[in-house]
Amino acid sequence: MIENIQDTVAVADTVHKSEGGSGWILHHVMDSNKIDFEPFGTLTLPHLSIFGIDISITKHIFFSWVISLLLIVLLIIVAKNYKKSLIPKGISNLFELIIIFVRDEIVKPTIGKGYEFFLPFLLTTFFFILIANLFGLIPYSTTVTGNIAVTATLAVISFVAIQIGGIRSNGFFGYFKGLIPSGMPSWLLTIIIPLEILGLFTKPFALCIRLFANMIAGHVVILSLIGLIFIFKAIWFVVAPVSVGFALFIFFLEILVALIQAYIFTMLTALFIGMAVHQEH
Repeated sequence: MIENIQDTVAVADTVHKSEGGSGWILHHVMDSNKIDFEPFGTLTLPHLSIFGIDISITKHIFFSWVISLLLIVLLIIVAKNYKKSLIPKGISNLFELIIIFVRDEIVKPTIGKGYEFFLPFLLTTFFFILIANLFGLIPYSTTVTGNIAVTATLAVISFVAIQIGGIRSNGFFGYFKGLIPSGMPSWLLTIIIPLEILGLFTKPFALCIRLFANMIAGHVVILSLIGLIFIFKAIWFVVAPVSVGFALFIFFLEILVALIQAYIFTMLTALFIGMAVHQEH
């Protein structure tokens, strides 16, 4: 943890000098085609274009691939350990604990009958968000869930899963008919139907913004606290210990936030799926 703070200070100092003390927070949290390994150097990612469309590999895309690969490798290891022995050990024991928690405390209570169909998707969502959140606390990495494009993609996937769940359980016409409360006066339909359609999109929008805002906020706070060292450089010997101390506190709090946000995103997605599947409730 302390190394992470030290690396952040090193990057902040470099960008502070190069940009005249402005914009270094955005430089740290926003996407780019470079990965800083200060003071060792910078890795420039390749620029790609197809038919004039920029499809360059950016920092957040690169780490999204790394996180996905890491998750695949970990799950393969866990699966192989289960083939060798039904009694989990080490990392398999940790994964079994998390899987049982997600199944029994999130998916099963919120979706109910037929939850098994959605369990693999929700487990994948939980593990990806959790690892992505925690990965952002590692020195020289980045929090990909602090990019609204990433959280929007996760929200779109959840939106599709919600619609699939509703149509699969109630039929295409039955699902969309069930969105309208029974016994509704015909003169209100012109108001209710647009509102219900809008409600279908506000759910994934809320998922997207909630995850993005919570993950980027913690990093901005940490960087802002460290920035006080450079703002008050005349009395840095007084400000630095306080700033680093508070930054470390926020850093440990970020570990808790990483767990909570993975739980909330998965829980809300499961809840929305359950509402679509069991419209009669």
